[in-house]
Amino acid sequence: MALVPVSELLKRAEAGGYAVGAFNCNNMEIVQAIMAAAEAENAPVIMQASQGAIKYAGIDYIVAMARLAAEKARVPAALHLDHGTSFEQVVQCIRAGFSSVMIDGSRLPLAENIALTRRVLDVARAVGVSVEAELGKIGGTEDDITVSEREALFTDPGEAGFFVRETGVDALAVAIGTAHGRYRGVPQLDFPRLEKNQGGG
Repeated sequence: MALVPVSELLKRAEAGGYAVGAFNCNNMEIVQAIMAAAEAENAPVIMQASQGAIKYAGIDYIVAMARLAAEKARVPAALHLDHGTSFEQVVQCIRAGFSSVMIDGSRLPLAENIALTRRVLDVARAVGVSVEAELGKIGGTEDDITVSEREALFTDPGEAGFFVRETGVDALAVAIGTAHGRYRGVPQLDFPRLEKNQGGG
């Protein structure tokens, strides 16, 4: 079967009460392992291309491998750009054949992040590609209010709801105590915050 948008997989997962794994694919062996595991579990899967994978293998090779793997698979699979760095890179990935993209505007002010995400959505929706965005928080003092470093890194549920309403994005990466790479110590995930985020604030 052909590559499918991540939004399609997430809708089915929400209705069925299960999660969909997303795994970075840097080469042929990793793509083969991802698909073999997904088929063994009879589970849909998201193959992701990180910035490192793009530098290592190149966009065209990643798309070719993922497309072939999806065509031979008995389970639905998506190819997702993880943490897209710019509008130009996102468009390049869409043109190459990615079924889903992430635009990471988390370092931008909220209004600029919304504007960038909308711009990406305009292009992606026209060709049936799903879009993920990300919200960021910065620790420190603002308006004489100091927040803890841990709390400052978490996504505000009200801001998340506003962002989704303003953009209509398919998926939103939020910070609830999650981390990239290995955790230092025991993860402390704020699930009540996540439930507020899911409710749109």
